[in-house]
Amino acid sequence: MLHRPEDLSPPPALPWAPFAHADRYPFTQQEVVAQWHRLHAGDAEPLPQDPAVLQAWALFHSGRFAEAERAGLAAGGAGLTVAHKAAIIHAYYLEPSEALRLSRFSTAAERAAQQAQSDPGNANAWFWHAYALGRYSQGISVAKALAQGLGLRVRDTLQRVITLSPRHADARLALGAFHAEVIDKVGDLVGQMTFGAQRALGLRYFQEALEIHPATLIGKIEYANALLMLEGEARMAQATRLYEEAANAEPIDALEHLAVELARQELES
Repeated sequence: MLHRPEDLSPPPALPWAPFAHADRYPFTQQEVVAQWHRLHAGDAEPLPQDPAVLQAWALFHSGRFAEAERAGLAAGGAGLTVAHKAAIIHAYYLEPSEALRLSRFSTAAERAAQQAQSDPGNANAWFWHAYALGRYSQGISVAKALAQGLGLRVRDTLQRVITLSPRHADARLALGAFHAEVIDKVGDLVGQMTFGAQRALGLRYFQEALEIHPATLIGKIEYANALLMLEGEARMAQATRLYEEAANAEPIDALEHLAVELARQELES
């Protein structure tokens, strides 16, 4: 169980803030199947056969995240992956309450860990556990998370994901972000000696992810963020190009829409 700061105890459950553009991405089960490779090139999730799970994914890609979580939980099995992803993506991009964000990350991390324990060969059960822990760590501050040992848990779990799913681009992005954030917070020497963080290795993970999934919008944003953390002004031009590529992309689903909006915010900041 993750321990939240006392002043961030979550308020009573509230309706999830809606994604305002859901009508632009009216996915059906058939459309999800037709575009599966493009939609899931990052997480390498196997195409589900259960219509209930496909319906949960249709809700997710449309941006109806609360409904997607409920449908995924109701479907069980592979549907749990939809539920984890819907909760985490909504919390990161759309939830305005910091307390609720941390609560959702914590809940998703624990739920994914339970799934991984019961289905240890399921790469995305491990991935969403690690990803939720990583976002939770950012919420409480990376320095606090490292002190609590969360950083090493995230790193080790992401490495397990790549062992289970060698073409998992999103796990590589998350590993690259781990190396960049650790070095940014504690420096190269402490980062390498204590947490095994290396800037060259972190950058290599980003490059590998982009080779596997060149169209990844969030990958371009995360890579740009890492370049600025690790190299500063020397990489500003490259980072800006990456932000611009993401900001000018034509999104194919709600998740890419949110990534485009994030890239535009980065360019304006």
